[in-house]
Amino acid sequence: MVKPPVKRSHTLLIVTYVCLFVGSIASSLLAKYYFVHGGSSRWVSTWVQSAGFPLLLTLIYFPRYVFKTTTRRPFTRFTRRHLIFSVLIGFVLGFNNFLFSWGTSYLPVSTSSLLLSTQLVFTLILSAIIVKQKINFSNLNCVVLLTLSSVLLALGSSKDKPAGLTKTKYYIGFVSTIGAGLLFALYLPVTEKLYRSVYCYAMVMEVQLVMEFAATVFATIGMAFDGGFREMAKEANHVFTKGPTVYWTVAIFANVVTWQLCFAATSGMVYLTSGITGGICMTALLAMNVIGGVVVYGDEFGGVKIVSTVLCIWGFSSYIYGMYMKMKEEEKEKGEYSGVKTTEDGGEMEVEMGKVKDDVAAADDRV
Repeated sequence: MVKPPVKRSHTLLIVTYVCLFVGSIASSLLAKYYFVHGGSSRWVSTWVQSAGFPLLLTLIYFPRYVFKTTTRRPFTRFTRRHLIFSVLIGFVLGFNNFLFSWGTSYLPVSTSSLLLSTQLVFTLILSAIIVKQKINFSNLNCVVLLTLSSVLLALGSSKDKPAGLTKTKYYIGFVSTIGAGLLFALYLPVTEKLYRSVYCYAMVMEVQLVMEFAATVFATIGMAFDGGFREMAKEANHVFTKGPTVYWTVAIFANVVTWQLCFAATSGMVYLTSGITGGICMTALLAMNVIGGVVVYGDEFGGVKIVSTVLCIWGFSSYIYGMYMKMKEEEKEKGEYSGVKTTEDGGEMEVEMGKVKDDVAAADDRV
């Protein structure tokens, strides 16, 4: 296990969240765009969510061979354990993407976005079990508010069905979206556990590359058995209402890029903070997805969604305030240093240096 750095790079954290902001909103809207304009293959929608994994190679190889900003060779200290767990998590992520595609194909963007926030309460519970996340008033209050937001949406969802959609299909989308949220709730603390054996940001991208590759294998197998690749050519030339050029550039390529941006930023956020913080940040962005669905696709935005969105923003704001107060308290504390442990024995203070030099080097590499 690798100890976290003494002080994290705030610039890197901000850049990561901006990428998460852009990737999350754009990918959700583009996923719906595919279905709105004639796309119908859920395997195609699943495949584009992970097929952009080669883009991560730029984040892995460019720092050393192009920008010359590090001496670390790619995949250094990438063990068999990292490989096995990355592949297993990747297959789970692939199935999660498939469930998300089912939900997106049937539900309005605003409804599916708010439903996905149900994952947060399970993320908190699983984080407490898997990574021993401390439950305090700040994160508990946030989880309660965001979960209440989803419950209110569920109570008012019967009037939110798109025209021509049967009740059966609507509830299939409803259950699939909740299932995707629950799997994502498992994904966050499990990846946080894995990232505790990772010692730099570049290595996070290496783990993410393997995960996305495994998810793409899952989706490609489904595409092959379901005729998804033939379906893509048929949709582009005869079905998609915006024509083949828009199909390949927007519905496929732009989807691939934005999903990769979203997942890579999610991994970075989990690594730099925690699984529960990553989940809260993504859930807060769902409020923006709701607004995006209303603006871009004309989704209804009645009283229930207004209240749900307000609760979502309120919960996230309270959590950010709690984090801010915690950071202020930590700054007041003196004598804390990574790798240094102090004990009192017989009235004399002893300083056990351990492997301070190695820990500091790992911290520097990480930030």
